Amino acid sequence: LSRPPKELKRLAREGCWAGSHAGRARLYPRLIQQVSCRLVTPDALVYRDVAGRLFGKPSVSSHPLPEFLEGCPMPTYCLSPHGVTALKKILICVGALFPDITHSPLLPALAALLLHYSEDEAQCFESVSRLIASNAPHAGYIDQSFLAHQASCMTFGDLANKHCPAAHKLIAGSAENVLEVYSEWLSWLFPGLPFGYAVRVLDVFLLEGQKVLYRIALALLKQFRLSVTPAGLQGSDIKAELQAFVRNIAEHVTVDKLLERAFGIRLFSRKEIWLLQMANRKALMERGITVVQRRPSFHLAVDMQNFSSSTVTAQEMRLVWSWIPERFSLFPPLLLFSTSEHGCSLQR
Repeated sequence: LSRPPKELKRLAREGCWAGSHAGRARLYPRLIQQVSCRLVTPDALVYRDVAGRLFGKPSVSSHPLPEFLEGCPMPTYCLSPHGVTALKKILICVGALFPDITHSPLLPALAALLLHYSEDEAQCFESVSRLIASNAPHAGYIDQSFLAHQASCMTFGDLANKHCPAAHKLIAGSAENVLEVYSEWLSWLFPGLPFGYAVRVLDVFLLEGQKVLYRIALALLKQFRLSVTPAGLQGSDIKAELQAFVRNIAEHVTVDKLLERAFGIRLFSRKEIWLLQMANRKALMERGITVVQRRPSFHLAVDMQNFSSSTVTAQEMRLVWSWIPERFSLFPPLLLFSTSEHGCSLQR
């Protein structure tokens, strides 16, 4: 850790401690201790106190999981039954000590992975707690509300349109609703990726924050485009195809190659991501979309049944609609001008 930050990033990206479980177990807590976070952040001592009062000693918890995890994936990454119980305790204590969290799909996977490399559940809780409480500018780790998560999904869609145009076109041509596909981007990584790939992602995530997740998901999207044909996707469930592809990623690309491609994406800055997230948050708030909606009606798609145009087909309109920034596609299109009704002069 005494090395310069750029050198540490290079070592993590190249997997220099990938072969040592003990190495990660020593390194992860030290990396997380360097995360800038709020002054009052619950630590291992607070966890032991709260867990002792909530669960007793050493009874197994029968408490329900926090409401903010409803509908979120709950991977356990080969934890033993004792480990799964510890994971549940950690998540319940997070819910008790961070009441402001209302939605956080990444949290269970992150806690499960960190538990593999923690001395005990208290240390794992402290690590998760510091990542939640991070206050570094433009460098968050975990989305903690539905609004933040949905803005991240829209931001990924914007980045895919810019950095993966061929893959984006493939998705737009195969899915009725592009944003619905991109709303699952985080699950491609966790729990989608195999354990060996997931911990390599975690190596760089702890050093570089959420930006890393966007990079790797974009690299997966690029690889998906190279591994499938448009004809092969016709009539298939594109979301299921992507999830199956990610589960079997080892058949297509090594983890080293995947990371190399992810960090080879040019003109990709933390500031760009932050600005997109803020713009997308604003658009969602203007639509009143700030809490989980059981039926995501805000995911606008072209209505294939009622669409009518003498210029483009519904499929072509769907593709055109996928080109515009996600925050604008939240609003239904309004016909302002038609040559059949208004002629060919825009000045009349």
